Amino acid sequence: MRKSTVSLSVACLTFATVSSVVLSGQPAANDGPRYENGTHLVRPDDYREWTFLSSGLAMAYNEDQPAGASTRPQLFQNVFVNPSSHRAFMETGRWPDGTTFVLEFRRAATDAEISRTGRFQTDRVMLEAEVKDARFPDGWAFFNFGQDDALAEVAEPLAGAQVARCIECHTEHTAVERTFVQFYPTLLEVARQKGTLKPGF
Repeated sequence: MRKSTVSLSVACLTFATVSSVVLSGQPAANDGPRYENGTHLVRPDDYREWTFLSSGLAMAYNEDQPAGASTRPQLFQNVFVNPSSHRAFMETGRWPDGTTFVLEFRRAATDAEISRTGRFQTDRVMLEAEVKDARFPDGWAFFNFGQDDALAEVAEPLAGAQVARCIECHTEHTAVERTFVQFYPTLLEVARQKGTLKPGF
């Protein structure tokens, strides 16, 4: 009887230890935005461990490209979102407060030793973020980290025409709230099922 009790105690202790290790390896529940000075977004260095939504090549806001645009280097745009917000969207078709999107721009290359056609991604040239936060006007805010800045100040519409165009495009042409769900194939069907698509989509 004593031997069985000892064995059971050891088994419980082992299970508890394993459970502790597994749980400690899970991502933190609070993976939303972190700020300094209230409006300076801290760059999430682990964003590449977040949920990957989609990748586009040479996408632009303007229909009419300026002269010489075709000769500029084309960029891949990779979109990531914090995992807890992705899980919430999969359940409701809506983005919760604290949703953080990271848009990563990388150069496109065409010539490699094992590939002579198509394009592949190389070095990062810019990092941007879009955050859903009720404290900001309209509940959303844009941030630009440049190539490798640790902090980004909230972008104001009055600061420049480009920011204003971003806000206009994210307001008028997005499928769900301020987000381009129409470009995220795994989420578009969820939004259809949940009935959260904007009219026209």
